[in-house]
Amino acid sequence: MTGTPTGQLFRTLTGTDLVLVRTFRAPIEDVWRSVTEPDRTARWFGRWEGDAAPGRTIRLQMAFEDGTPWTELRIEACDAPRHLSVSAADESGGWRIELLLTETAGTTELRFTHHLDSEEHVGEIGPGWEYYLDLLVAAGPDAPAVTGSAPDAAGSAPGAEGSAPGVDFGDYYPAMKPYFDQLRTPTT
Repeated sequence: MTGTPTGQLFRTLTGTDLVLVRTFRAPIEDVWRSVTEPDRTARWFGRWEGDAAPGRTIRLQMAFEDGTPWTELRIEACDAPRHLSVSAADESGGWRIELLLTETAGTTELRFTHHLDSEEHVGEIGPGWEYYLDLLVAAGPDAPAVTGSAPDAAGSAPGAEGSAPGVDFGDYYPAMKPYFDQLRTPTT
């Protein structure tokens, strides 16, 4: 991948949104399956299990995080194949994520929004989402499912190389941290 950060911060009436956009030369239905089907999410983020529907909670295994932990993810809204909104809570706080897909002439744009509780950790959060979304791009529709683990000391996520050539966490963090930190609202 390019190693150039793309995320932007937008201030809203309710807080700050971290927004990243990726474009796919694929129909919207294919991209939708890549972000919602467990076998396909396993290629770039992690597999999930449960009865997925708005108002319900699924279990997601974070395939590329240290220890491949499981977390609960609540589906807030789902309007296939255009809109998915999920939330989670962990020791880091609340996570509210929204995916919007639009298609024009066979090209699909994915607009990924993390509704931030605070801008404090955007220097860590931004590079992580850049990494995961680039794994999604690199995985493509025909890539095999992988199991991975957290990046090692060299920044490589074992298991990711086969399905996502050129995507190395070490290229994202800490390299992109200064970019995302400079997007923060200055404190006085």
